[in-house]
Amino acid sequence: MSTVDAGQAVPGTEAEPAGETEPRPAPRPVPEAASEPAPGRTREPAPGTTAGSVTGRVPASAGVGTARAVGAPRAWLRLLGSELGLIFRRPRNLAMLAVLAAIPVLFGVALRTFGGPGEGEGPGIFGQVTGNGMFLAFASLFLLVQLLLPVVVAIVAGDAIAGEAGIGTLRYLLTAPAGRSRLLAVKYTGVAVFCLAAVGVVALAALLSGLVLFPVGPITLLSGGTIPFLDGLLRIGVVVLYVAAGMAALAAVALALSTLTEVSIGAIAGTVVIVIVAQVLGSLPQLAVIRPYLLTDWWDGFDAVLRDPVATGDLGRGLLVFAVYAVVFGSVAWARFTGKDITA
Repeated sequence: MSTVDAGQAVPGTEAEPAGETEPRPAPRPVPEAASEPAPGRTREPAPGTTAGSVTGRVPASAGVGTARAVGAPRAWLRLLGSELGLIFRRPRNLAMLAVLAAIPVLFGVALRTFGGPGEGEGPGIFGQVTGNGMFLAFASLFLLVQLLLPVVVAIVAGDAIAGEAGIGTLRYLLTAPAGRSRLLAVKYTGVAVFCLAAVGVVALAALLSGLVLFPVGPITLLSGGTIPFLDGLLRIGVVVLYVAAGMAALAAVALALSTLTEVSIGAIAGTVVIVIVAQVLGSLPQLAVIRPYLLTDWWDGFDAVLRDPVATGDLGRGLLVFAVYAVVFGSVAWARFTGKDITA
């Protein structure tokens, strides 16, 4: 057996100190998958992997932007669903919808019992109800859009932000990664859906009551023309959408006031006062110049649908006024809500 002199090292190994008798373990072989390929050879991707990826794993940063883009609408819809559930499960709101549905029924029964207004009394819409039950839907909306529908919308919209602040839940809503702008958009969308539901309840209750209490047939329009029954149903749908847009514009006003206070009754009362003042100003002949700029002056403009042809110009101007009010007061609500300190 050959020996190695002390101090002399075998090529490729380290010199062992004198007196050490046990050999060191041989180095572990490098796994083939982790070694570099030989020159002139390329490594084949493993099954289930893509070209340029050895392990088949996707980098952590890949797809993050796509996932966020897909997840944001889903999160918004979930928040909206929660808000709609809160609105339509609240007993107060359900009671108001029930009252809105009952008034057209009572109105129809009164007209059936005591008759409609005489010639030259009241709007032409009321005079047409006893001759055709479909006009009860138009007459009910014309009656309720003056005050009761605005009060109902003011209660729901005025409570949207101030109500949360008043009971101390607004801070908890903002702790979720929803953002103030998204939360405000969800609140307004929920109120707008409630506006559509409220107007739809009035129209549906009035239509059913009119079909039961009065004769139904082709509709004689205010302009003197006649349209078939199905065309009349379509025009009722247009009226519902128009009035709901007007109520959504009022909801933007109430939402802006709701961001200015932590007491919901203040926002509700402020909205109702604005509606009453606007109606008073619009009734003064001396102030006729400002009537086209008043929100309340366009709420009953849906009588343009009861003419042949439909006065689309009047409907368009009304929708433009609604849009301007929604944008202006929605911007006020956004500026206030995103910039104020939430203390409750």
